[in-house]
Amino acid sequence: MKQLFAFAGMLLLCIYYTQSTSAQGCVAVRSNGASCTRLHADSIEESKWQLNIGYRYFHSFRHFVGTEEQKQRVENGTDVRNYQHSVDLTLVRNLNNRWSLAVNVPILSNRRSSMYEHYGNTSTSPNARRSTHSFGMGDVRISAYRWLLNPLTSKKGNIQAGLGIKLPTGDYNYQDFFYKNDTTRTLGPVDQSIQLGDGGTGFSVELNGYYVFSKVISVYGNFYYLINPREQNGTSTTRGAVPTSANVANGSSVMSVPDQYMLRGGANFMFGNFSASAGVRMECVPVYDLVGGSNGFRRPGKILGVDPGVAYQFKKVNLFATVPVWVVRNRTQSVPDKIRTKLTGVYTQGDAAFSDYTINIGCSFKF
Repeated sequence: MKQLFAFAGMLLLCIYYTQSTSAQGCVAVRSNGASCTRLHADSIEESKWQLNIGYRYFHSFRHFVGTEEQKQRVENGTDVRNYQHSVDLTLVRNLNNRWSLAVNVPILSNRRSSMYEHYGNTSTSPNARRSTHSFGMGDVRISAYRWLLNPLTSKKGNIQAGLGIKLPTGDYNYQDFFYKNDTTRTLGPVDQSIQLGDGGTGFSVELNGYYVFSKVISVYGNFYYLINPREQNGTSTTRGAVPTSANVANGSSVMSVPDQYMLRGGANFMFGNFSASAGVRMECVPVYDLVGGSNGFRRPGKILGVDPGVAYQFKKVNLFATVPVWVVRNRTQSVPDKIRTKLTGVYTQGDAAFSDYTINIGCSFKF
C-alpha cells in the first residue's frame, strides 16, 4: 500500500513540476515556478530536502485569430517562429508531514524569428527574416504548501493548498537588434513573448490533489492562478522606434503585466515502478486581471489539450516526461483591441502564434 501512495505522490510531482507553462508561444504564459512539496502525503519519513530539475521546449509558429488558424502565414512564409528552451530548478524544504516551502528559479533561452519586425512582411530581400534572442534568469517564485487533510488518517487521497510570491527578477526590458535593411539596425526591447520576466510582483494560489481507487488507478487535479496587480511595466513595444499616436491612444505602446492560470486533471496508471498518465490541460492569459488595470499590450488567449505522461521511480530519484498536445488554440480580443474597435468603429482582434505541443522532461532528487 505504501508503494501505491508513493506512486500517487510521484504523479503529483509531475503535476507540480510541469506547471511550468510557456507553451503558447506569442501568448506570454510564463514559467510559474513548478514545485513539488512531498512525494506522498501519508509518509512522515520523507527526506527533508528535494531538488527538482526539468527541461522544457516548444516551437510556436501557427497563427490564430480567435480559434481560426491563419494558414496563409505559414504558406507565405510570414509566420513568426518562437523557440524556447528552459530549465527550471526547484528546491523544496519539507518542514513536517503537512508543511513545506519551495523556491523556483527558471533559466530561459529564447529565439524569435520573423520578417515583420525587421525588413517587413512584404520585403523580397533574402535577408528579410531575422532573429532576436534573450537568455537569463526568469521570475523567481517562493511558495508555502500545506496538506489540508491529515496525511496519517487520509490514506486514500489528499488536497494541498499553496500560496506564493513571484518576484520580478527576470529582465522585462531585454533588448536586441532589429534590422530595417542590410545596413540599418535599431536596438530595442524584444517582443513580450520572449522577455525573461513580466516586471510585476505577483501572488500565486494553488490547489493540488489526488485520490487512489486501486493499486493500478488513481486520479489527480491541479489549479494554479497568478495574480499580477501591476498594470503596465513601462517596456516599449515599438522595437526601438517611436510609438504611433494610435498605439498610445489604445494603450498598446507599452507592455502589460497579465494574470495567468492553469487547470489540469486526469488519471494515473501504475505498473510496478513505471507509471503512465492521461489527462487534459488548459492554460490561459485572461483579457482582464483580477486585481489592477488590464490595459497595455498583451496577447490574451487560451489553449486546451491532451496531456499524456510517463514516469519511473527509483529509491531517491524520480524521472518523468510529459508531452501536452494542443487541440484548441484561441487568441482572444485584448483591451487595446477593444479600445481601437471603439475609437475607429472597425472591429479589431490581433493574432498570436501557438505551438503544436510542448516537451517536458525532468527528474527529482531526495536528500
